[in-house]
Amino acid sequence: MRATTTASAKIADGSRTAVSSGPNQRIDVAAAGADVLVCSPYKFYGPHLGLAFGRAELLERLRSYKVRPADEHPVGSRFESGTLAHELLAGFVAAVDHLGMLGWDAISAHERALGQRFLDGLPERWRLHGPPTMDGRVPTFALTTADLPPAEAAARLGERGIAAWHGNYYALEVMNALHLPDGALRVGIVHYNTADEVDRLLAELAQL
Repeated sequence: MRATTTASAKIADGSRTAVSSGPNQRIDVAAAGADVLVCSPYKFYGPHLGLAFGRAELLERLRSYKVRPADEHPVGSRFESGTLAHELLAGFVAAVDHLGMLGWDAISAHERALGQRFLDGLPERWRLHGPPTMDGRVPTFALTTADLPPAEAAARLGERGIAAWHGNYYALEVMNALHLPDGALRVGIVHYNTADEVDRLLAELAQL
């Protein structure tokens, strides 16, 4: 069996996480040669719901654990635990329709431009952990600075009306390898952000 592609595996264009790629770019599981890919619609503006892709020939060999009264359904639904969460599925479909209406080419071009704008204007006191250009990445950035803990930086940005996050984002081993016990400040850009908002974020980072 080929290596499993999950939320931390390689996607077709070189990105490494389906969770982060979900709201930013098209994911081609066939081109990636994925056996399994896992993500959540809340990462691309949908509800808190799990979704998974798996090759049929692989899923057919896996046992689905169910209570005795539940039938062994076809592959498409055999891993559901019971009645489907129809209201969440409706939200999921709406999120997919929204992204399809905008078009992935337009989304990717807009976010790439804004991401490069952010990278070009990042104040020198902030250290970027990751590629310094938009090649092979999405516009989600991990930042640190020597004189301000990530938690305090996120709080100050929040007071200024800018949503940011801090910590290890469940990537504990990555942060340990980077020697960042407090994690990093995380800021992200998506398709509904504007150039003015990126400039405002850069200005606030310079003043923190």
